[in-house]
Amino acid sequence: MMIGGISGSCNPYLFSAGSGSFRGQAQSGASAFGSAVPGASGAGADGRVKGIGQAGGTDKDQKVKGGYKSSPAECQTCKERKYQDGSNESDVSFKAPGHISPEASASTVMAHEQQHVANAYQKAAQKGGQVVSCSVSMHTAVCPECGTSYVSGGTTNTSISYPNESNPYQQNKKAQDAIRLKGANIDYAA
Repeated sequence: MMIGGISGSCNPYLFSAGSGSFRGQAQSGASAFGSAVPGASGAGADGRVKGIGQAGGTDKDQKVKGGYKSSPAECQTCKERKYQDGSNESDVSFKAPGHISPEASASTVMAHEQQHVANAYQKAAQKGGQVVSCSVSMHTAVCPECGTSYVSGGTTNTSISYPNESNPYQQNKKAQDAIRLKGANIDYAA
């Protein structure tokens, strides 16, 4: 179950922590989202008070890092970065390309990947299977324009085991288990 980037025009997980499966890199494109611009009162252009992790939070965030073209507050690449889900699961977020800020990318990508994990458990329960293993990998990258680190995507790998009673190998395994376990639980008090 591998997926390429996240997508969606409306992101309900934008400012919340959470977890879900994708694979691939974020894609560039147009976006209506922008970074907060510092104001004289310590609030951004959108009226939010700047804090840790938000663009424009401190003076050092506003400076251009050595070897990069722009500061994180004015990076056009970060403003235009889009994510899209590449899986065949229709009930997960980001089926259409959508923007995620670098600050919110980790929690949003993890929330998306957790949607894939939940789907795997639901699929196993519906068909009488059991989830044997499940792992989520997060992929990171560094913006070439401003040097900001961000989560560029994720991958969820799940393994589901389904019982197959008509399979001759499964029947032989059960017979061998019966021979091996016969007499293993004896009540000596009787």
